[in-house]
Amino acid sequence: MATAHSSLNAKAQLLHSYHSGSTLVLPNAWDAASAALFAEAGAKAVATTSGGVSWALGRPDGQGLSRTEMLAMAERIASVVDVPVTADIEGGYGPSAQDVAETVRAAVAAGVVGINLEDSGAADTTLFGVEAQSERISAAREAAAQVGVQDLLINARTDVFLFEVGEASERFDEVVSRARAYAEAGADCLFVPGLVSLPVLKLLVGASPLPVNAMTGPGGPSVAELAAAGVQRISVGTAMAEIAYTAARAAARELLAEDGDSKDGDSKDGDAKDGDSKDAGPLTYFDLNGLFV
Repeated sequence: MATAHSSLNAKAQLLHSYHSGSTLVLPNAWDAASAALFAEAGAKAVATTSGGVSWALGRPDGQGLSRTEMLAMAERIASVVDVPVTADIEGGYGPSAQDVAETVRAAVAAGVVGINLEDSGAADTTLFGVEAQSERISAAREAAAQVGVQDLLINARTDVFLFEVGEASERFDEVVSRARAYAEAGADCLFVPGLVSLPVLKLLVGASPLPVNAMTGPGGPSVAELAAAGVQRISVGTAMAEIAYTAARAAARELLAEDGDSKDGDSKDGDAKDGDSKDAGPLTYFDLNGLFV
């Protein structure tokens, strides 16, 4: 067991090394096949997406899965790639520091060497207080050390911008305040979903004591633009899963169409058939999550 954990900690240290210097680009996998393909494509590390994993298992995102269900998929993913795996553990599967510690111990047992930990609960858009979330991060750090992976990479996610918490003029300062507290508690990186403004991201990079993780995807800043703003870690959330499921839907429609035309294409007379135009575009997070809500 000690040897296994020593090997995991070496992977955690490798993941840490990717958070300085060149920007780390992380594709987010939702099952073993997607993870294996991303690693084959050259990904230095693979992240999981809670949304993608949840949809693959027939549940909505937002702790629709249990700790055991989510980490069972993380274990499958870690078992098929040699690169470090960092897991989205959502809000930690419980509000207390003890809940987070239990989740981290289970994540390490699954072969995970990094985590995303949110400061919002699953039921609503309320954020944990700074002190409470700092205690949860400290518990994650301590639990990882207790099981021999003291260098577990903790990506502290704050949902201030995503959930538009407080007055718009105060959100940046709130994020910086949380970044400082989370760094003191043992976090290694700061993830701010919902923040896509390049000028604001550049300011955050300068103000945060932690490297900044931002998201790219359709309609958002490019990898090159985020890197130029100083963002150290770039992920895509559910975007890759959305692209894959959009392609699967199009292929199924083409296969099932009696006349051989895909429902995503034009009808024979050039006019869209009733009901086709409203869902012919790429599937979104809300489309896919809505399948299971």
